[in-house]
Amino acid sequence: MATLPVFRWHLAPDGYATRRQLRARGLRPGGQDVAAQLERPRRRREPLVAYLYRVDRAKPVRPMTPARWAALAKANAARRICPECRHDAGYVIPPSLGMCSTCAFPDNAPEGSTWNSSPHTPR
Repeated sequence: MATLPVFRWHLAPDGYATRRQLRARGLRPGGQDVAAQLERPRRRREPLVAYLYRVDRAKPVRPMTPARWAALAKANAARRICPECRHDAGYVIPPSLGMCSTCAFPDNAPEGSTWNSSPHTPR
């Protein structure tokens, strides 16, 4: 097994790019293995490592199909539904709470307020 070439931060030669850099160019690694790595030294800790891919072997990003757009919209809509009250919260439910803020903090909602679009708030 051959070792990867290691370059210092900002000193990688042309023709290599990280995943994010490939994505910014409309490319993806396309199944190729990591070609090299960057290392950014840090004091008293292990260096930061970024993996590099060959740009000439990268493939174009696959286009989004209507079915993929629909699946993404459905997944994002599911993240907005509170598992406690089963209503659309109007925002993505935080994983730390696991429910909408009205269900998580029922005492904090002012009585008769209209600022909260939750179904628990009287109007």
